[in-house]
Amino acid sequence: MTSSAPDVRTTHGSVRGTIDHGVPAYLGIPYAAPPFGALRMQPPVPPTAWDDVRDAIAYGPTVPKGDYPLQYQPFLPEPVIPGEDCLNLNVWTPDPTATGLPVFVWIHGGSFMNGSGAVDAYRGSAFARDGVVCVTINYRLQAEGFLYTVDGTANVGLLDQLAALRWVQENIAAFGGDPAKVTVGGESAGAMSVTTLLSMPQARGLFRAAITQSGAAAHTMEPQTAAKVTALLAEQLGVEPTRAAIAAQSPERVHEAAEKLTNEVQTAPDPVKWGQLALSLLPFMPTVDGTVLAQPPLESLAAGAGADVALLTGSNAEEARLFLVAPGVIGLIDEPTAIAGASAYGVDGAAAYAAYRAAGETPGDVLAAVVTDWFFAVPAVRVAQARTGNGRTWMYRCDHRSTAADGLLGAAHATEIPLVFDTLDSPDAAAILGAGAPQALADTMHAAWVRFIADGDPGWAPYEPATRTTRVFGTDGASDQQLPDAARLSLWEGVR
Repeated sequence: MTSSAPDVRTTHGSVRGTIDHGVPAYLGIPYAAPPFGALRMQPPVPPTAWDDVRDAIAYGPTVPKGDYPLQYQPFLPEPVIPGEDCLNLNVWTPDPTATGLPVFVWIHGGSFMNGSGAVDAYRGSAFARDGVVCVTINYRLQAEGFLYTVDGTANVGLLDQLAALRWVQENIAAFGGDPAKVTVGGESAGAMSVTTLLSMPQARGLFRAAITQSGAAAHTMEPQTAAKVTALLAEQLGVEPTRAAIAAQSPERVHEAAEKLTNEVQTAPDPVKWGQLALSLLPFMPTVDGTVLAQPPLESLAAGAGADVALLTGSNAEEARLFLVAPGVIGLIDEPTAIAGASAYGVDGAAAYAAYRAAGETPGDVLAAVVTDWFFAVPAVRVAQARTGNGRTWMYRCDHRSTAADGLLGAAHATEIPLVFDTLDSPDAAAILGAGAPQALADTMHAAWVRFIADGDPGWAPYEPATRTTRVFGTDGASDQQLPDAARLSLWEGVR
């Protein structure tokens, strides 16, 4: 990077940018005040204005969090940057003196526990190279962002996302973007966030299109479940289950307690103790609190919320292999375990095992396919179905198989990200995709995303109940299919 991008004036002060991979970049710009002290676990407020030109030439601090669990670290590099000014965002632009450019705002994934806008695979330079202003954001995670208490405050992580989108509306023209041409996108927890935002009246008018990769409308909590998480977190901390008591603890101590809860639910998911979380495995996520989030997103979408927003949604063919390959358990699963696992997700275990046998040679392959559909494929289809007559929706699936972990990883969770961002030169890409990732596929997927962001149409027919058109991106190219694996997906009717 070289510091030669022109200064840009925002609503809170001027920023000095840099050149990143050939395009102007402005990194670490605060969109809200540091969420500490009296602002800890509270809704975001605007940042304090500054008088001098502020350097925006390096990523800003990340929000309080830790690294991924040890088994995932080889696949998901996780920058941790200290500092309190962590509610910040990054902008890559073709030209800050331009006007009317389309805008892509990216909300990162990480199970609402990890991630940041500073992940190298999310570098926005290729989007800027191709005429799109790209923005990546931080938002509060874990209990800092998704603690539920009965004091009238909840989902401050979602409120952070809304604050970032409002900052884009107020400032993106100064970077060459058009606030009327914003697409918001995300992957995993980021995609769950985007689908939730799509359903919320507070987000109306903040974006004209949305992209959800490997995450949909199924992952929210009812207040009683969220209150159980709060009680367990408070018990870990030895304090009362109130926002004030928990916020009085250090971020490091709260993070440690939240991590212990997450590890427990993901390694010993006792249904008696955890209820619905024994399947979702996400103790921190949006809560249907009745105020910030009035009702479950799928219900809102079916009632017409977000109908004026174009949606591109989809998943990868073998998402859950990441969660079985990384800890080294996929080869330890036998047929009775796979059948019992399928039954736990609500389908007839034996029937599902028979239907899923084509997914691979081993019981571990079968269970990975079942979990893939429950977590990712089926929820995306349900969103597309809910939007029938309530907005235009396009579906995709990525079938490219990673060569990482001696080829065991396959078309797993997060493998599509460097393809979409065209960041195959990033070390992050090598970590998740392995050697030899096809540049031609990155060219194809990235171009489809650019076209959707620019024109609201990725280049294939939208999803309709009669045709169920799905663009499948494979190693050797792309083709249109009628909802891949429809027969096995039909097992989930009335279940998921």
